[in-house]
Amino acid sequence: MNSLSGIVVFVKTAETLSFVAAGRALGLTASAVGKSIAKLEENLGVRLFQRTTRTVRLTAAGELFFERCQRIMEDLKDAETMLSHVAQAPRGRLRVSLPTIGYRFLLPVLPEFRRLHPEVELDLDFNDALVDIVNEGVDIAIRSGSLPESRLISRRLGTFRFVLCGSPGYLKRKGVPRVPSDLKQHDCIRFRFLTTGKLQNWTLSGDPAWSQLRLTASMTCNNMEAVLAAAIDGHGIAYMPDFLARDSIKAGAVQPVLERYLQDHGQFWALWASSRQLSPKVRVFVDFISERLFRVNRE
Repeated sequence: MNSLSGIVVFVKTAETLSFVAAGRALGLTASAVGKSIAKLEENLGVRLFQRTTRTVRLTAAGELFFERCQRIMEDLKDAETMLSHVAQAPRGRLRVSLPTIGYRFLLPVLPEFRRLHPEVELDLDFNDALVDIVNEGVDIAIRSGSLPESRLISRRLGTFRFVLCGSPGYLKRKGVPRVPSDLKQHDCIRFRFLTTGKLQNWTLSGDPAWSQLRLTASMTCNNMEAVLAAAIDGHGIAYMPDFLARDSIKAGAVQPVLERYLQDHGQFWALWASSRQLSPKVRVFVDFISERLFRVNRE
C-alpha cells in the first residue's frame, strides 16, 4: 500500500456506514469512496463491507481490520500532537506538590529554570499530606520513599543521606556518642510521619542490635524543620536528611555524630499523571530537576 489514504477512507466509511457520509466528511464523492474501498479490498484480498442498494455493513474481516486501523489512526494523531507540543514553547501555570522541606533543595535551582522558561508560572505547594494528583489538578508531585503501585508515571531524581546531629552545647553537656548504643543515654528528637503517625526509624549500620535500640524521645515533631530547630536549640540529637542539616552544619549550629554508622539513603521521585502526551511545561520541568537536583549524592 503506497499511502494511508485508503485506510483513512476505510475508517471514515466504517464509522459512518455510508459512502455518501464518508465522502462528505472527506471532501470526496461517494463514487470516489467506493473506488477507494474496492482498491483496498483488492490489495488485501478480502471483502471489508457487505453492500446493498440501501445499506453498508462491515464484514467479520472488516470489523477486525477496523479495530486495528482505529488504533493506527490514534497513534498517528498522537504523533502529530507530540510534534506539535515539541514545537511549542513551554508556558502556563505549573502546579508542583512537594514535601514541606522541599524548598531546601528546589528553590536554589529555580532561578535558572525561570531564566530558561520565563513563560512557565510556578505554583508550588509545600505540604506533607498525601495529594491526589489527578483530582486535585497537580501537574507534578515530588515525593520520597518507596512508590505505591499506581497509574502515575515516575522518574527517579536522586538520593540523599541521613545524618545525626546535635548542637555543640548539648553535646558538651551530654557527651558525644561514639557508638550507636551510646544513644540510649541521650535525648532523641524523633520525627513522626504526618500520614501514618509512625515514628521514623533511625537506621544504623554495624551491630544488628543497634537497629532495635529503644531510644528515649525527648520530643517528637511531625515537621522536619521543627526537628532541626529543636536540635539547634539543644533539645537532643536528631536524625534528618543531609540537605536539611547542611547549612546548619556549615554555620556550626549543629554538628554531625556517628557518621561512620550512617549509610542509609533516601530517594526522591517526580510523579505525574499518565497520559498519551506530556505537555511541554511538564516535560521541561521534569527534565530540568532530574538533571539539577541531588547532584552531590547521585549514584
